[in-house]
Amino acid sequence: MSITVTNISRSFKNVKALNNVSFDVKEGELFGLIGPDGAGKTTLFRILTTLLFADEGTSSVAGFDVVNDYKSIRNSVGYMPGRFSLYQDLTVEENLTFFATIFGTTIEENYDLIKDIYEQIEPFKHRRAGKLSGGMKQKLALCCALIHKPEVLFLDEPTTGVDPVSRKEFWEMLKRLQHKGITMLVSTPYMDEAALCDRIALIQDGNILEIDTPESIVNNYPKTIYNVSANNMYQLIKSLNNYEHHYSVYPFGEFVHYTDKREDFDPAELSRYLEDCSLTNITFEITKPTIEDTFMDLAK
Repeated sequence: MSITVTNISRSFKNVKALNNVSFDVKEGELFGLIGPDGAGKTTLFRILTTLLFADEGTSSVAGFDVVNDYKSIRNSVGYMPGRFSLYQDLTVEENLTFFATIFGTTIEENYDLIKDIYEQIEPFKHRRAGKLSGGMKQKLALCCALIHKPEVLFLDEPTTGVDPVSRKEFWEMLKRLQHKGITMLVSTPYMDEAALCDRIALIQDGNILEIDTPESIVNNYPKTIYNVSANNMYQLIKSLNNYEHHYSVYPFGEFVHYTDKREDFDPAELSRYLEDCSLTNITFEITKPTIEDTFMDLAK
């Protein structure tokens, strides 16, 4: 295993940031840690990259113990934190040269690893990092994390605050890196990005809810989900929540995702109830569950 996490716990004052967390990441795998802000993702990343001690449990990265072999880990991993942390007064080229020098290498030595990414920011190589767009900053940060050819790459919410086009490009870059044999642990609050990972761990309030492939997690969703719409979204959500047989009610784009407690649920009965609530243009349609539906169900 490239990453092993065993019963890791960490608290800050009265807050349990991580609670008995365990999972493994295989060599060459793109593993996603999926959860909202405050779920414990960054705390776990800091423990695995030797920046923070766990209160309990053990973990290893690239075969090295995170406590006893911290120097070896720092030479073996690349870490891209959630906030842009490069030197904003240095140019693109100066930042990249600086990080290469720290690890005793050069841009030229490992250029094949960053070539596809760096070519996109090379026209701006003399621009200060602080003046780059959000997407360009992320690409520069990824280059700096890769320049010493790490065995394991940690990416903490790498696409937060980035436009949709740059998000798509970024994940395409990660897939290409995976083909080069780099193990990646990626955290994200975006449920749609979970489907791009080989396996995922859903995390909430420091607890792992489930670990599996995205397909298996979705296929194991226990109930039938309906897309429901009406003329008044606010009134629709309120009415569905007041319906005695409702199991879950969540807004989902232009629809509401509704599940019922009963196995013999009759949409016509619910439709009549909604009409009695003065709603019109009511539609029902069975829809496929998503990672978000599964997460909301497990988090309950």
